[in-house]
Amino acid sequence: MLLTTQDEFADYEITETLGLVRGNTIRARHVGKDILAGLRNLVGGEIVEYTKMLAEAREQALNRMITEAQDKGADGVVCLRFMTAAVTQGAAELLAYGTAVKLRKKAAG
Repeated sequence: MLLTTQDEFADYEITETLGLVRGNTIRARHVGKDILAGLRNLVGGEIVEYTKMLAEAREQALNRMITEAQDKGADGVVCLRFMTAAVTQGAAELLAYGTAVKLRKKAAG
């Protein structure tokens, strides 16, 4: 599955637009990790626990979007974007979305 944040792929032409595809996940903070993050907040630096949690959420949302695109028969997704939103205090949604497309390799020349 080819993915891009651009409107098109340099080496492929879009032959069909299949529509919007999306994948999301909602993650809540973990109390134990909150304590470690709170301590790091006092001394400064990266809050590794949250970095890891958000990276995992991005991958899960992206994989769910790819699965939806594959179910539509897509070869790629253009205009890929990520969005986050607070759901409740201590929980956030991460959404990956884009446009599923059918592709054909451009002729050399």
